[in-house]
Amino acid sequence: MKVIGLRLALPAAVLALVLSAPSRADEMGGPGFSSQELRAKLDYCKTCHGLSGQGYRGYFPMPRLAGQQPKYLENQLRAFYERRRSNPVMANVAHALSPSMVAALAAHFKDLNTNPIGGAPKEPVALGKTIYELGLPEANIPACSACHGPEAKGQGEIPRLAGQLFPYTVKTLGNWSKERGQGPAKDDTSFIMAATTHNLTQAQVAAIAAYVGSLR
Repeated sequence: MKVIGLRLALPAAVLALVLSAPSRADEMGGPGFSSQELRAKLDYCKTCHGLSGQGYRGYFPMPRLAGQQPKYLENQLRAFYERRRSNPVMANVAHALSPSMVAALAAHFKDLNTNPIGGAPKEPVALGKTIYELGLPEANIPACSACHGPEAKGQGEIPRLAGQLFPYTVKTLGNWSKERGQGPAKDDTSFIMAATTHNLTQAQVAAIAAYVGSLR
């Protein structure tokens, strides 16, 4: 009887091991997914964010992901999933992604280097450059370059702004406190921008968006 019991237990144990393999691979840092699964996720992302991650300028502007800092993308997808950043569509998208898939997607978009879409007004670019490089001390607005870098390419958790779509940046800076840092402890690292965005006028927001959107 013990031998029979052992023989019956072995297939069940093997089946359990097979079913748990993807999650274990993910926990150990392995991919945990096939190249076809990665391609399917990328194709899904690109239906909104563009074939080269360049973004989409439409009624609902979709942000540029090309060249974005991987750590920032990973953090923001986690913020969507944890409802610290408000976006019902992206919350559902992030919910279906494993940590290793998130890392693979972020690495893919980091390596893209498409041209900016453009389309921003030219007039406020000079003011935007001034605010970006020097800030507005009289309005308690620090220089954007202090965190985002002189070329607006970001670093680590700090996002790349160079080449970002003008309407998306305008919308985001104008609606920051309603979309970011929504957790009980407001622990989304992006919440640090709340005070700065609160002090910006609409004209200043447009100027910054026009300037960073012109950068490659």
